[in-house]
Amino acid sequence: MTNATPTAQLSAAGVSIWLDDLSRERLSSGSLQRLIDEKNVVGVTTNPSIFQAAITSSNDYDAAIAEQAAKGASVEEAIFEITTTDVADACDLFAPIAAATNGVDGRVSIEVDPRLAWDTDGTFAEAKHLYKKVDKDNVLIKIPATLEGLAAITSTLGEGISVNVTLIFSLERYRAVINAFQSGLKLAKENGHDLSKIHSVASFFVSRVDTEIDKRLDAIGTEEAKALKGKAGVANARLAYQVYEELFSTERWAVLAEAGARPQRPLWASTGVKDPAYPDTLYVTELAAEGVVNTMPEKTLDATFDHGVVTGDTIAGTYEEAKKVLSALEGLGVSYNDVVAQLETEGLDKFVASWKELLADVEGALASARKAS
Repeated sequence: MTNATPTAQLSAAGVSIWLDDLSRERLSSGSLQRLIDEKNVVGVTTNPSIFQAAITSSNDYDAAIAEQAAKGASVEEAIFEITTTDVADACDLFAPIAAATNGVDGRVSIEVDPRLAWDTDGTFAEAKHLYKKVDKDNVLIKIPATLEGLAAITSTLGEGISVNVTLIFSLERYRAVINAFQSGLKLAKENGHDLSKIHSVASFFVSRVDTEIDKRLDAIGTEEAKALKGKAGVANARLAYQVYEELFSTERWAVLAEAGARPQRPLWASTGVKDPAYPDTLYVTELAAEGVVNTMPEKTLDATFDHGVVTGDTIAGTYEEAKKVLSALEGLGVSYNDVVAQLETEGLDKFVASWKELLADVEGALASARKAS
């Protein structure tokens, strides 16, 4: 493996590399295919902010918007049509990878309307609607891990629909997510679904934890506080992997696995480094382990491909040290529970704001297209 690229080494270490971005231009220009061919990308994640950036920053969607305007589509209908088309096309691109990995990789995620994050029934209905519209076996429906989202996750999996659970920040919530997943598989089994065909990932966010905690450590300002900067995100994620190992080695899981179920893989999200003082591959090389997904913005993917130092599993044997980091933060008055609650609120607010901005922009574009026709 010494001559292999760092991304190939990462894949060999059991990490699935997914790209945290999608646009029509990526599909039409062949740039996404090149990342598959050259940089070991085996899946894609999207979110409301990604679609907002893709649709509003290019002319690639003008024809689609004009078509929707001519049909008299509402702004919600137009966005639904445009985003599901991109995701379906990406699913087709990744179909060979999905086939080669029995559906484990080759996955493309699309998120329910973020305004439904606090609405269990609305989320469940939207998840089914998205799944039916995309109509591809390798799509993942993204549902935020709010308290209201947990029941929707169980119900969606119970319908045999594969799910990407997103916006997980805390270890306690992660446990609840795994519980919702395993409950969903039990329901799917009762409903007669083939458990081996249902896939799921749990998107555990990393860099945002450091951004918020570092801010609080700077405010404390002591040498002891400064020494802890940049350590919380990795420590938190490593302890999440410990939770994953624990809850997928129980008797409850063994019964589901016996029926063909596959474990819900941990996915490291928010892996772009926000502080230039830290190595730009920090949340990739320090979180390598068998069976995880790392979804990267292209900048992080390029950095990893160019100079990432992959040393195999960097999570095994780190749990005690990780616990010490979180314990030291509490000792300094940095409340873990307060931080993770704030990050969930901010994450959802950001996605809702992006979605509203997208609605406004597309509404304007539809109006212009109607006038021009």
